[in-house]
Formats: sequence, C-alpha cells, structure tokens
Amino acid sequence: EARAARSYEATYFDYDKANIRDDQKAALTQSADKLKAHADAKVTLEGHCDERGTAEYNLALGQKRADSAKAFLTKAGVAADRIKTLSLGKARPADAGHSEAAWAKNRRVEIVAAP
Repeated sequence: EARAARSYEATYFDYDKANIRDDQKAALTQSADKLKAHADAKVTLEGHCDERGTAEYNLALGQKRADSAKAFLTKAGVAADRIKTLSLGKARPADAGHSEAAWAKNRRVEIVAAP
C-alpha cells in the first residue's frame, strides 16, 4: 500500500504544447488526491519532450510542462512547497523509437516521489 501511495501516472502532452489535456485531468486529479492524503509526501515533477527540436528548446518546453502540472496540482489543493519541478528535455525518452507513437510516450511529466 505504501508503494501504491507513492506511485503516480504520467501526464501526457500534445506536440509542442504544455497545457494539460482534458483526457489527462482525471489521472492528475488522482495524483493530487494521493498527495493530499499523504500530507508529508514531496514530489518532483519531471518534464520530458520528444526528440524533435533543439536541446535548449526542449529544456524550456519540459519546464513549461512541469510548471503546468504543478499549477494543476496546487489548484487542486496540494501545497506548492511540496512540489519541485525539473526539466529533462529530451534526455530520458520513455520510448527510444522514432515514430509518432514513440514521441507521444515521450511528451510527458512524470511525478517522482521524493525519498
């Protein structure tokens, strides 16, 4: 149960976008509920991008995605001081493929529980 409480679904984004998609709001709301239920939990939101674009561009976009997820979580009632943001740009793809299906998996924010 402790592991499940510290496990969160990734939030996925459209190409070149940082706004939270309607189809991602339920999972992000679930993550907010888990965080509110465990008041001592702290997390890092890791923003990721697909391989297209420059490293600098993707670092900036990854940060915008992480910030967008943080804004959603804080609006849902999670204290901002419990959430850090970090952009990894295109450095750690979830799928190493070079197709739209792979890129869709890489455009994400992962919620990582602090140790």
